[in-house]
Amino acid sequence: MEGLQSALDRLAAREPAPSGGAAAAWVCGIAAALVEMSAAFSEGEEATRERAHALRARAMALAAEDGEVYAAYMAARAEGPDAARAALVAAAEPPTAIAETAAEVACLAAGLTERGNPNLRGDAATGAALAEGAASAAAALAEINLGRASERAAAAAQSAGAARRRSLSAG
Repeated sequence: MEGLQSALDRLAAREPAPSGGAAAAWVCGIAAALVEMSAAFSEGEEATRERAHALRARAMALAAEDGEVYAAYMAARAEGPDAARAALVAAAEPPTAIAETAAEVACLAAGLTERGNPNLRGDAATGAALAEGAASAAAALAEINLGRASERAAAAAQSAGAARRRSLSAG
């Protein structure tokens, strides 16, 4: 738990990063880990487990990328409003990718609530709920950065919400 505590301490620090994007990515990673674990205990779900593992790695990479593009935005502010605006638009890409990654995690989780080990249904449903939250948060960040809704991020958040609702109706 030291690693998690360290991450939370960094998130709480008076520093520009990590911030909301990293938090959304970390939650997505936690959701993917729950899916991965649920799939490990479910017969015939090796492909789901492997995909969840890949999505977990993707979420962690996106957490780092989000901090990098935010640092680029902060540097671009010194170059003037046009450079800052361009950097802010670029900064919408990691949250959009986080939302899309989380939506896929939520869909995997919902599938496991339907066909996976019934003893792990609650873990899979928790993964779906966390992924939905990550997708929703990331979509909001993309919208803030763009100054308008990101169609890709909004669609991902809607997909994650549908998967979470599906996870609750399984069984």
